[in-house]
Amino acid sequence: MMQRRFTLKALSVAAALGAFGLPAHAQSTIKVGVLHSLSGTMAISETVLKDVALMAIDEINAKGGVLGKKLEPVVVDPASNWPLFAEKAKQLIDQDKVSVVFGCWTSVSRKSVLPVFEEKNSLLFYPVQYEGEELSKNVFYTGAAPNQQAIPAVEYLMSKDGGSAKRFVLLGTDYVYPRTTNKILRAFLKSKGVADADIMEEYTPFGHSDYQTIIANIKKFAAAGKKTAVVSTINGDSNVPFYKELGNAGLSAKDVPVVAFSVGEEELRGVDTKPLVGHLAAWNYFMSIKNPTNAAFIKQWSDYAKAKNIPGHKDKPLTNDPMEATYIGIHMWAQAVEKAKSTDTDKVIAAMAGQTFKAPGGFTSTMDKENHHLHKPVFIGEIKADGQFNVVWKTPGPVVADPWSDYIAENKGKKNVPMVK
Repeated sequence: MMQRRFTLKALSVAAALGAFGLPAHAQSTIKVGVLHSLSGTMAISETVLKDVALMAIDEINAKGGVLGKKLEPVVVDPASNWPLFAEKAKQLIDQDKVSVVFGCWTSVSRKSVLPVFEEKNSLLFYPVQYEGEELSKNVFYTGAAPNQQAIPAVEYLMSKDGGSAKRFVLLGTDYVYPRTTNKILRAFLKSKGVADADIMEEYTPFGHSDYQTIIANIKKFAAAGKKTAVVSTINGDSNVPFYKELGNAGLSAKDVPVVAFSVGEEELRGVDTKPLVGHLAAWNYFMSIKNPTNAAFIKQWSDYAKAKNIPGHKDKPLTNDPMEATYIGIHMWAQAVEKAKSTDTDKVIAAMAGQTFKAPGGFTSTMDKENHHLHKPVFIGEIKADGQFNVVWKTPGPVVADPWSDYIAENKGKKNVPMVK
């Protein structure tokens, strides 16, 4: 059975037993890996995470670096090829001698690299919402666990404000994140009295582009008389044809609202969003959130995108949730290294416990002392005609991550399940 909690005591014992630590290098820089798909089906989402990682590294270097040394990024392209992620991770650790890696988007890419980081006792910072059911000593999860995105979103759809949905279409890309998330959501919906006959579940491969039949089937399913909503875990460039077909079919948010877990400002860039007004996304950050920290973050990104001539962003700079999660993770790692006075993996892990960072989303993000997940606020936004989001629901503060699905059984029958600290 997977160990569910890591304590500082356990980590110190592991260190005492001789857990393999990265050697201290005498070079004048600290190398950090950036592991994101810059080509293939996931490039639409991941390329910008590489760019924001480089921005954060430049920012840290401009302030003197870490431990008096400049950070030296090593960027690789695993090309949306899941086994290649593991090869590139090994290369970063063994050949390039990086102290940490920031990367991955899909859970299948994270699952591919996980044994590498555990075997070599190296660190991965993973910046995207995921399905939970995992906890690794060697991974820090700066995106959302299911109780910080999926569960609150479905609760919102079932509420009066969200349209009082009674039937649900669980539509996703065919891999571990959508299938596991939908397994959790099925259990949650069942606990709320939703019958199996009122749940339609469908998957498409990565890169799928023809959604005509699926949208027609959703229309038929919604014609049963009960209010129907779609929960989308479609990932990558398939979102563009999905949303285009949604518009072509005239399936409006008023008729059948769609809430997406992997669609933000960046994915909507290439879509005519006027027919999509009112459809939803659940995240822990939106660009449209108004506060001074976010205004500074957006300006920093805009200036950087123009200076670096980043395609798309130099003319229309956008920020999104995984960009914020990447930015938080890099800064927290740098703070932990300064606290540990070392890049040694076990020392940095111990120093990460309880780290805080003032996040653009408007709250101070805290790294949980035990479960390697951030405490994050939850926002649900409606798509606007300009491709931005209007926040229609939010938690009163950061939600404590619970990556385990037994969370549903433990909270059955309770209202406002997300625990807020």
